Amino acid sequence: MSAILETGRGKITYSDDYIATIAGMATTECYGVVGMASRKVTDGFSELLGRDNLKRGVKIISDQTNAVRIDLYIVVQYGLTIGAASTNIIDTVRYQVEKTTGLVVRDVNIVVSGIRVDK
Repeated sequence: MSAILETGRGKITYSDDYIATIAGMATTECYGVVGMASRKVTDGFSELLGRDNLKRGVKIISDQTNAVRIDLYIVVQYGLTIGAASTNIIDTVRYQVEKTTGLVVRDVNIVVSGIRVDK
């Protein structure tokens, strides 16, 4: 699907991949986020994705309106306070997507798929 923004001069159609890339970049810039995890978690194994695969850790749900829902699959650093970090991630992603596209972000859902422990 895609999200559509109607302006006085016409329509702008944003692909889900474009929105997912913006959301993935904004997420990885947040404190405590090690990276994005694959949405396809098999047998409890969570694959940490590099910067070129940021959109794989993001699911965009749009219904061809100007509002979207974003699901983020992340890997966090051990010792991180999930509640505080989640608030920061949600605010950052919502701001970046709305500022960049002009769309309305209805919901941002976070799925913590893994944790990284430094030795």
